[in-house]
Amino acid sequence: VQLQAFGGGLVQAGGYLRLSCAASGRTFSAYNMGWFRQAPGEEREFVAAIDRSGGSTYYADSVKGRFTISRDNAKKTMYLQMNSMKAEDTAVYYCASKGGSLRLAVDREYDYWGQGTQVTVSS
Repeated sequence: VQLQAFGGGLVQAGGYLRLSCAASGRTFSAYNMGWFRQAPGEEREFVAAIDRSGGSTYYADSVKGRFTISRDNAKKTMYLQMNSMKAEDTAVYYCASKGGSLRLAVDREYDYWGQGTQVTVSS
């Protein structure tokens, strides 16, 4: 499956952005999906994940209550709604897919990755 993340940009602290991850190729609904991010000089970290059906979602503590992950299998697209953004949310955001259902917060478990989209939050 090929993934393309988009929707990043510059936003003020307290503002919002919505990222999208469009998939092509194999059946999108067969994959669990995740969002990760990497700030300059930092390791890539888990942000959120969603299971194949969209019925179960998982969040990093740092974004819980502010970010919402969702998916539309008919459109082969995953979303990340980011609200109440903070300067520490600044990073390149990546979407990824995996077939297995375990360890959704572990980046090395993912099979396919999008190219990343830059999110910058000004304080």
